[in-house]
Amino acid sequence: MILSPSITIPGLVRIKGGALERLGLYLRRGGHLRVVVAASAGLPAAVEAVAREGLAREGVEILQWLEIADNDFEGVAGLFARLPGAAQALVGLGGGKALDAAKYLAFLARRPYFAVPTALSHDGFCSPQASLTIAGRRRSLAAALPHGIVVDVQVCLGAPRILWLSGVGDLVSKLSAVFDWKLAFHHRGEPVEDLAALLSDATVRQFLDNPAFTVQGLTHLATALMLNGIAMEICGSSRPTSGSEHLISHALDALCARPRLHGLQVGLATYVTCRLQGQQADTVDRLFQATGFWDAIRADPFVREEWLAALAAAPGVKDDFFTVLSTRDCLPEFQAMLDHDPCLAGCFV
Repeated sequence: MILSPSITIPGLVRIKGGALERLGLYLRRGGHLRVVVAASAGLPAAVEAVAREGLAREGVEILQWLEIADNDFEGVAGLFARLPGAAQALVGLGGGKALDAAKYLAFLARRPYFAVPTALSHDGFCSPQASLTIAGRRRSLAAALPHGIVVDVQVCLGAPRILWLSGVGDLVSKLSAVFDWKLAFHHRGEPVEDLAALLSDATVRQFLDNPAFTVQGLTHLATALMLNGIAMEICGSSRPTSGSEHLISHALDALCARPRLHGLQVGLATYVTCRLQGQQADTVDRLFQATGFWDAIRADPFVREEWLAALAAAPGVKDDFFTVLSTRDCLPEFQAMLDHDPCLAGCFV
């Protein structure tokens, strides 16, 4: 049994339309009347106005409103040094960089953190890690799950559709990640926490029933991505949510002249990984057809040579992390996919 001795889970979860305007109410109910908000630079004015008005209406004082354009470690450390001691909670509002900065600030300050994503592009809004840049490289640093999660699905519905597709790509990656985790068990005896694996896999199955860019579909996606974060907390690692497909994406981040959205890279790498694993590639294909994921990739294709280099580099991205890429040289199989797989036609130049 590898269950952590204790785990934290969000005490507040609101995933519904109109949730953003009630953010102040949720904070006041919890006794958090003085807060620091880390918001994405360039946040739509209407979204910012709803958040500010909702906080003011409930008497929640904003001690600092931080605009986050980059989430490099040194910058976040500087923000921590200037963090007001009177702050009772931190709120991350917007996209991944702002949420990761707020999450890590809250972790350092030992204050409750409230995640308020305005798009559903990946599962990072509810994960026990913060993704920050150190010396030009993205690193995952220990943090804590949010004290509260507030997802206004109407706001997310107004975000660019490509961000939703990125979230779809990150979610479906759990199919290959869990398989890789079990491969590590069979090849090396690495323990598998069954509840975490089951929870991660089940989130994908739920979304497959309604993969739609609608309020209901976004509600399902937000819930699924949140539960992925809890799966990571259960087992104390990223294993239930991250496998070969994430190694490929990390390699792309380091090698590409123009890295793409995390979930787009991970989603396409999931299809490739499932082909290498010999399982569920058809399921991924059907989902990508239903959501328009393939069409989005073909509208802005990846660079073939960069992906070949990334797949070659991926097994060495993370030390002692066994996946299907560890079982053999997969590069010739990937090259054959690029040449002959109809699903990948038009996805590379």
